[in-house]
Order: sequence, then structure tokens, then C-alpha cells
Amino acid sequence: MGNLFVFDIETIPDTQTGRRLYQLDNCNDDEVAQTMFAKVRAQSGRDFLPLHLQKIVAISVVLATDKRVKVWSLGEIEADEKEIISRFFTGLEQYTPTLISWNGSGFDLPVLHYRSLLHGVAAPKYWEIGDFDTQFKWNNYLNRYHYRHLDLMDVLAGYQARANAPLTEIAVMLGFPGKMGMSGEDVWPAYQAGELEKIRNYCETDVINTYLVYLQFELMRGRLTLDGHANAQALLRENLMSEQKSHFNEFLIAWDKV
Repeated sequence: MGNLFVFDIETIPDTQTGRRLYQLDNCNDDEVAQTMFAKVRAQSGRDFLPLHLQKIVAISVVLATDKRVKVWSLGEIEADEKEIISRFFTGLEQYTPTLISWNGSGFDLPVLHYRSLLHGVAAPKYWEIGDFDTQFKWNNYLNRYHYRHLDLMDVLAGYQARANAPLTEIAVMLGFPGKMGMSGEDVWPAYQAGELEKIRNYCETDVINTYLVYLQFELMRGRLTLDGHANAQALLRENLMSEQKSHFNEFLIAWDKV
């Protein structure tokens, strides 16, 4: 399979930008966030903020090769946004992996673009489209139809937005646990309560679901044999058990119950 880098991000309102945009100098972060939510709700009827007004608080990854797999969140728990993003792109520079996501083209990567722009995070290999390295001309991270970044949601929907599906429902359909512990709308309240570890754990279980869906996709398109598929799942199980982390153990128990 080569080097695989399955990823997922979690975000909160960018209250610093919101404070400047709406002249809310005397408001605390929650008051700014509620104003931001109210404005977008008035426009769309939803609380989902524009991507450029979201701040990354967690990036979780599965790094998989033919012989090993590891699941973790980038940076120490006290790491700031710039460090987390820098670690993400440093991994790409070092390993040139295949990126795997669920809705990464529509959400995760655009948010990473805006936040990298803000923090001045350089990522030459990620932005390469063949100008300096010809191997990226026909297979780069930015082209929607190239597989150097494989957005599973986009590909499985045939690039038709009306066919998009939630990760948790596809995961459950395939016999995996799906979302555990919380959901996207719970991230901001959890962050305010100082529960960053809970957010990172939730993000890690999401990225495990994505990896498992990816393995099923590779089986479907003939890139994995039945034995190869079973071996990849077993390797993941072994890693999760060896970590002895409660959220991994809960995931394994839920997986076995399906």
C-alpha cells in the first residue's frame, strides 16, 4: 500500500478573527462565538461556520505501511495551532504519503489552507503541481481526481454532492463502530470545558473509522486481497490493543459487538 496518512481535524470558532470582524472587543470568547453562530444561522439556518472562520484544535492521523500502523494526534496536548499544522505538513514533506480523508477536499484541507496562510506554514511538496517536480504533474495533492489525496466521501459519491454520505453511517453499514463519545457540534462546548483530550480521542476514533472504510475500498477495487485486508485489520487491532488507551479499548469492544 505504500505510506498512507489518514487524517481528520477538529475545529472551534476562530474567535480572534470574529472579534475583529464584528468589533466585539469587549466580549469574551463564548460571546464572540455565539455572535458568529447567530450571524451564520441567520444566513443559512445552520450553526456551521464558514471554513475560514474555523480554528484547528486537533489533527489525528493513522500512519500505515505494509508492516506497521499507528494512530495518534499530532503534537502534545498543549501544542498551539501553528505547531499542529506544521507537524502535519512536515509529515508530508518527509514521507510523501498518500493522504486519505473523508470529506477532506470539502472541509479539512480548505481549513488547513486558510490556517496555514494565517500562520505562514510552508509546505512546498503539498502545493507542488509539477512546476519543480514532474512526478506531481499528473498526481498531486490538489487535483480532485488524483489519488495522492483520496477523499473517500467524494470518490464513493462519484463526485456528486447529492450522493455524499456521513462517515459514521458508512462505517456502521460496514460493521464498524462509527462515531463514539461525541460529535462535531460537541467540540466547542468540550473545548470551553477544557476537555481537549476528549476531543483528541474523539478525533482519533473518527480517523480509525476512515482507515477501516479505506481498507474496504481497497478490497473493492482489487488493490487488497482478502488475506491482505484481513491482515491489515489484524495489524490495526494489535496496535490499538498494545496502546492500552481507554478510547481504543472502547472502540475495539464496540467493533467486536457489531
